[in-house]
Amino acid sequence: MSQIQFSHRVVSARLKLAGTLSACLVLTACGGSSDWQHEEFTASQSDFDFAIPDTIPEPFVPEDNPMSEAKVRLGRHLFYDNRLSGNQTQSCASCHEQALGFADGVALPTGSTGEQLARNSQGLLNVAYNSTFTWSNHSLTTLSDQHMVPLFAEFPVELGINDLNREEILLRLSNDPDYQSMFAQAWPDSADAINFSNISQALASFIRSMVSFNSDFDRYERGDTSALTASQQRGRALFFDEKTECFHCHGGFNFSQSTLHSGTVFFEAPFFNNGLYNLDGNGSYPEGNQGLYELTGKEEDKGKFRPVSLRNIEVTAPYMHDGSISTLAEVIEFYAAGGRAPTTVNGVPTGDGRKNPNKSGFVGGFTLTEQEKQDLLNFLKSLTDHRFNSDERFSNPYE
Repeated sequence: MSQIQFSHRVVSARLKLAGTLSACLVLTACGGSSDWQHEEFTASQSDFDFAIPDTIPEPFVPEDNPMSEAKVRLGRHLFYDNRLSGNQTQSCASCHEQALGFADGVALPTGSTGEQLARNSQGLLNVAYNSTFTWSNHSLTTLSDQHMVPLFAEFPVELGINDLNREEILLRLSNDPDYQSMFAQAWPDSADAINFSNISQALASFIRSMVSFNSDFDRYERGDTSALTASQQRGRALFFDEKTECFHCHGGFNFSQSTLHSGTVFFEAPFFNNGLYNLDGNGSYPEGNQGLYELTGKEEDKGKFRPVSLRNIEVTAPYMHDGSISTLAEVIEFYAAGGRAPTTVNGVPTGDGRKNPNKSGFVGGFTLTEQEKQDLLNFLKSLTDHRFNSDERFSNPYE
């Protein structure tokens, strides 16, 4: 596999400040914290070449799933293979398209049997740096564990693997000479390498390899002052300003407070309520989609979701956990208002999200001129990594 070569320059003081805030932010100011958010953490190193600047820490790699080129290659094939779904109609790539930053461009995806899922498909650029996975499950802290959801979920069905078809699916792969070879190369000491544990680990390795820092913003931070337009530079200043508070939830080198890497010492997994809904005036979100509350049962966790990375945000529309905001311009208006004013989504009243009692203290609203809003929008577009969205290392190997 070819690796992208980067020029290595010192990250600007502003990016370092954002990284410091990412590590040191007091989570109680964002609407509460939980016991599991602050734990001493031992990070693992990896000798895999992620091809990233030396100013960026490498992703955390679990000790039970070390990276290898063989596993990444195998995972890439599995990611695009419809045979990994029960009825052979979908693959992981069905909901994660490379040209869209590995999102899918729709509000809510549809599983292999036609059931609509409740959460928007997230982009996968730098997902290796997430401290937790999915929108609102604090217990899913590894990619391998997360893959069990789309592979085996029943309510709703995604890829549709179950006890009735799992052996058939393994047989589909076992009968393929290419897979026989790839599994043997990935696990040379295993006599029976084609199993779901290894499938999950290979998928995790491929997705973990989807790392890149080559946006216009990154080039600017590495010293290319021409990489950002004057408007984008003004938007950058607004993004990192207390006036908008954007960086408090989307700070650090990956533009998310929910970040884990090879140098992490204390594990933190923040979840925020941004005032999207307030159905009953007491903080409720739509039934079955109430965020962290559905796992903890704590009233203060209603509407709390993991802050996604803003990298590639330009191409991963629509936005929010339910895909209910269509454009980045609308997202800026939403935060300027301090949450969502009463309206309807799919015919259902949202309530006044601005008055949600669980809303983060950082979503207080702000006033910008139309030019400032455009500047902020242009800065967000500078986070798009166009090379990643067409990089052959992550493309469909069957095409």
